[in-house]
Amino acid sequence: MKVTLAGQGWTFEAAAPETVLQAAERAGIRLPSSCRNGTCRTCICQAASGTVRYKIDWPGLSPDEKREGYILPCVAIAETDLLILAPAAGKLPAPPRTDA
Repeated sequence: MKVTLAGQGWTFEAAAPETVLQAAERAGIRLPSSCRNGTCRTCICQAASGTVRYKIDWPGLSPDEKREGYILPCVAIAETDLLILAPAAGKLPAPPRTDA
């Protein structure tokens, strides 16, 4: 599935069993995160389109937040292409080169 960050225009691929957060990191994109188990809500962002499923039974979202499209990328697995609003996203520093 393709995930697009609406404000930044960055895209990356995310496929099960990888979470949206893991896929973002693999693509060099930093999304805020802390617990990585769906409870702290540090990673909360809004999906403008697309659907996810969760790798846990009850992620730390209220029913209203779910209806409004909020997701927790640390435990969300993309089921369709996603367009997400994550204003605090950034680029991860490039790993050091080892071929020098």
